[in-house]
Amino acid sequence: MPDMAGARRDLLTIFQAALTRVEGRACVRESLRGDQGTVSLIALGKAAQSMTQGALDVLGDRVLDGLVISKAGHMDESLLRARGLGCLEGGHPVPDERSLRAGRELVEFIRTRPKDRRLLFLISGGTSGLVELLRDGIDLASLQRVNQWLLGSGLSIDAMNRVRKSLSRIKGGGLIPLLQGRPAQVLLISDVPGDEPGVIGSGLLVADEHPACGLDDLALPDWLRALVPPVPPPVPTKADNIRVSIVASLADAREAAADKARELGYAVTLSRAHLGGDVNVVGRRLAYELRDAWSGLYVWGGEPTIHLPEHPGQGGRNQHLALVVACQIAGRRDVCFLAAGTDGGDGPGEDAGAIVDGGSVGRGCRVLGVDPEVCLTQADSGRFLEASGDLIQTGPTGTNVMDLMIGLKY
Repeated sequence: MPDMAGARRDLLTIFQAALTRVEGRACVRESLRGDQGTVSLIALGKAAQSMTQGALDVLGDRVLDGLVISKAGHMDESLLRARGLGCLEGGHPVPDERSLRAGRELVEFIRTRPKDRRLLFLISGGTSGLVELLRDGIDLASLQRVNQWLLGSGLSIDAMNRVRKSLSRIKGGGLIPLLQGRPAQVLLISDVPGDEPGVIGSGLLVADEHPACGLDDLALPDWLRALVPPVPPPVPTKADNIRVSIVASLADAREAAADKARELGYAVTLSRAHLGGDVNVVGRRLAYELRDAWSGLYVWGGEPTIHLPEHPGQGGRNQHLALVVACQIAGRRDVCFLAAGTDGGDGPGEDAGAIVDGGSVGRGCRVLGVDPEVCLTQADSGRFLEASGDLIQTGPTGTNVMDLMIGLKY
């Protein structure tokens, strides 16, 4: 068995293997292999560039034109424009004026393509915030207020997207009528539990079987509920001209992590259940499992939720989760744990998550002089983990399949 430094290196190696398996370029390239048609390309989300590169690898000049919309720092605009593709940035995680412009440009691009032109849509996580076209009566300030509330609400991604759909003209299948029967292929990288196409990117091209209006089962503040239209708008119907498939998912990443761990010689326990719910509960549960486990490597995945205070500090849900675990394993020499976002981001800032071990709490307290429980209460886990030297930075990864958690008991 490795020492602690070796164990931490192995966790990073295993995490990187998972990212490689679900990287957008490779997944799209494999999905399109053998395709000989011409297309107009539309790529949306955090993985828009990597997915676009996969399409270009296969189709080359058969990509006649295109529009790529992504998050700031996730695109090489000079590279994409050199291939004749338009590029736009949207706001994320909170939509902004750029997101509204992106929505208008997206609609115009679709409307102006030749009626017989096949459209290739490449959609990944982040699309819900990056691209928007609001229904009448909703302004940008209201949209931003809603999204700020949603981020700290503790609601599941499905519930959050139901709220977003109620304010939007393009979500929940809203792009379907714009196609006017054009053939369309939609390749998705899934960042949602259950890999439901109608939830990924808020289902721009997937008819919404459960209209968002009403939302009676959700605990929403009165000001937000007042924004929901009293009469549901017409729901687009499923279109036979649209083919939808998922090219990468959390399950693929978990399996890749397990494969790499076995290659490194570890006995592996892989949980295929989605980890959701309150991040504090999830963190304590995983810590208890690791403390009582047999020696080996343990893999989980999912997307826990977090309730944010009015003025949250530094860090995201993975850093919070890691610090909860760190508090539970403090002083132990036989456990380390990684939690990170597969998109390379975790809340505000440039950190993907963290690796913690039995010495993390001691290191952080010595440098910062603050009890980690205080940081957890203030949603300021990143500040503590920065002091303990446990943060992970990957940069944009070219994918987004929710979060991975990897524990090692030795």
